[in-house]
Amino acid sequence: MQTDILTRTRSARPQRTVNQIDRARAVVAALFGPPEARSFTVRYWDESEENPGVISDTPFTLWFKRPGALRRMLLPPSELAIAEAFINNDIDLEGNAEYGMHLGDAIGQKVQSLSGIAGLLPLLRRLPHDDEQRRKRELEALRFTGGLTRRRGGSAAIQHHYDVGNDFYKLWLDNRMVYSCAYFTSEKEDLDSAQAGKLDLICRKLRLAPGHKLLDIGCGWGALIMHAASNYGVDATGITVSEAQAALARERIAQASLESRCRVELVDYRDSRLSSRYDRISSIGMMEHVGPSRLNGYFEWAYAALKPGGVFLNHTIVRDGRRKPETPRSKLEARLWRRDQFIHRYIFPDGRLIPVAHVAEVAERAGFELRDVEAMREHYVMTLRHWLRRLEASENAASDLVGEKRFRTWRLYLLAAINGFRRGSTSIVQMILSKPDASGSSGMPLTRNYMV
Repeated sequence: MQTDILTRTRSARPQRTVNQIDRARAVVAALFGPPEARSFTVRYWDESEENPGVISDTPFTLWFKRPGALRRMLLPPSELAIAEAFINNDIDLEGNAEYGMHLGDAIGQKVQSLSGIAGLLPLLRRLPHDDEQRRKRELEALRFTGGLTRRRGGSAAIQHHYDVGNDFYKLWLDNRMVYSCAYFTSEKEDLDSAQAGKLDLICRKLRLAPGHKLLDIGCGWGALIMHAASNYGVDATGITVSEAQAALARERIAQASLESRCRVELVDYRDSRLSSRYDRISSIGMMEHVGPSRLNGYFEWAYAALKPGGVFLNHTIVRDGRRKPETPRSKLEARLWRRDQFIHRYIFPDGRLIPVAHVAEVAERAGFELRDVEAMREHYVMTLRHWLRRLEASENAASDLVGEKRFRTWRLYLLAAINGFRRGSTSIVQMILSKPDASGSSGMPLTRNYMV
């Protein structure tokens, strides 16, 4: 029956379109196998489809929306080219889109083998192409072009990510605008309560008490310092290099009448002059911007800013430390495949992830004592899924605010992040680091009951 439908569809189309579709089908078959061996649907720009032969609990459709889509995403073959085809709306994923993210790796495995690329090249050269230069120019406005100085984590790179616009983030974050992993008590818990639970978990881990001075490095829109000042009676200072975040955070602090106990400074932590030291320090989702070469300085600064007997909670994304050691060949393949270039060019220009073991080693070298580590990978998968659903539900509003291509950039970023955390190639941890006093006393409780 399906063959009859395809035959009737082809007979109604110009021969040139039929030939283009047939060439595209040949490439898709070379990449993913014949339709009967696939677990997903493939749709072409003429609306014809190839249905899967394998039943899946997470069905999705890979849609090639333009004649030049396959050519742009595969010549030259790279992870970045596939991502840019998605941003340009040349290709799309419908249905359970997060489960389609593995296709990029499948393509990578195919094109990085000599036999695979040798078989593909003759097919790729026959693909149609259309308006490629214009589409490449349209992407330039979305890329980070400020350049990364030797001082990684600079304002330009961070503002590229966070100054997209407060109204954009309001569309898909929770009502407190917490842009970090939530903490869920069950899969049915809503995002707002899970984020409130995360803020309280941090305050409990820090053992905040009235009179404490708290510093939050990279404070975002001020949710944590406002929660700590309101519920734990601390004097809270947040610092950020994002002007958009600082402006809204100050507005929210004023609305809550917390100015006497809560403030936000627009300053890089490395430029912050310490008139006094803090009882507690938090850093939630900020260390990712520091990078491996600046990690020593980051922990040394936090150690100097903390009073003896104080506690530093470092909440950060880390990469899987179980990866196989890099070899000259793997480094060459990664360079040709341009792995992680989408994230670096379009989302986090200065973001570099580090294994948790290395983070702990550097923190201890700075003088900290590691007291607790909690991995929260599953919590971030749930958080990202909430964000994705909210963003997709606000597609029209988001596109009006930042443009369709930037909306698609962020949708792809969230999809890729879900894939990474779900598979375990990335994770997220909360580390409690203490600064013992001169006698060696950490002041830490004997049990972890204070966290409950």
